[in-house]
Amino acid sequence: MVLAGGSGFLGRSLARALEARGYEPVILTRSPRPGPTREVAWDGKTVGPWCSEIEGAAAVVNLAGRSVDCRYTPENRREILASRLDSVRVLGEALRQCASPPPVWIQAVSLAILGNSGDSPRDENSPPGSGFSVDVCRQWEAACAEQHLPATRMVLLRIGFALGRDGGALDKLARLTRWGLGGSVGTGQQYVSWLHIEDLDALVLRAIEDPSMHGVYNATGPSPVTNAEFMRTLRHVLHRPWSPPVPAWAVRLGARLMGTEAELALSGRRGLPRRLQEEGFVFRHTDLSRALKDLYGKT
Repeated sequence: MVLAGGSGFLGRSLARALEARGYEPVILTRSPRPGPTREVAWDGKTVGPWCSEIEGAAAVVNLAGRSVDCRYTPENRREILASRLDSVRVLGEALRQCASPPPVWIQAVSLAILGNSGDSPRDENSPPGSGFSVDVCRQWEAACAEQHLPATRMVLLRIGFALGRDGGALDKLARLTRWGLGGSVGTGQQYVSWLHIEDLDALVLRAIEDPSMHGVYNATGPSPVTNAEFMRTLRHVLHRPWSPPVPAWAVRLGARLMGTEAELALSGRRGLPRRLQEEGFVFRHTDLSRALKDLYGKT
């Protein structure tokens, strides 16, 4: 089982879930470290000795891509796009060289393809939005569609806001909330399409083991909420009092000072997992308060 770009928040959680299921994951990363899960060096853009790990593997899961939590300078924009396209293309090249290719390739993409879509529910059939993030997502998915691998089933997971304690955006929001800065952002009406990390891990496992799964899925929970509701619930779970709302101008100023982009907080989308629900996937965590209590209930 190969996890490309699997050394981050999502990859660490998925590696634990795979090991619990009896798989032996191998993480492809730029900076291998000793540890319980074997890590192998790759640069995400050129073939190399790492390709031998793919031969006969049960699956390839690609989580590679430069973080979008940065300022969108021209250089960072190029790196964000290139890191995604390069990893897809080099993995496709490696799979085509295999005598016994993996039967399934699971590719993490992003629900950001829906753009800043307001309160309109969006599923897999909804048109893309507009803007830099959407353009990246469209090229990313197009690169996947270019990989013609008749022996390998491809599943694209448009991942929403994954909730977990060991990293990711929720970790930052929880710290801000504990500091008394957990108010709603901007209008507070932008939607947050969230799913618990356990459900994401379960979804990847299903995609590995269910040969009927193929194509694009919205990998998000069935109960998106507004930013105002999300932050109110997070404050309640963390036992913090009311916090003042943060106006858009303050978000833009704070984002600049923190080296990130305001759109990550001010934009939203009401994504729905239509295909997963039609195919009978059962989410363990559908209530935001219970999901956050599961993560932070002992704090």
